[in-house]
Amino acid sequence: MGVTDRIWGALVSVIKLEDKVTQQTAAMKSQQAKIENLTERVIRLETMLEIALSVRGAALPAPVAAPALPKPKQHRE
Repeated sequence: MGVTDRIWGALVSVIKLEDKVTQQTAAMKSQQAKIENLTERVIRLETMLEIALSVRGAALPAPVAAPALPKPKQHRE
């Protein structure tokens, strides 16, 4: 009976694992839909900001440049 019990246990584990994978897939789809919705909202907000600034006659601020790294010191021998 030991072999039968191990086979049965393996089948039960596979069924439980399949259920967990199905639940995670549903949760991932829900999260993806929320992310896409937020992305669309950010795009709309950016567009409204650009329109408002252009109507006002202001330009968008220039992106901030990264500071320059110092030059490495050369060793003299």
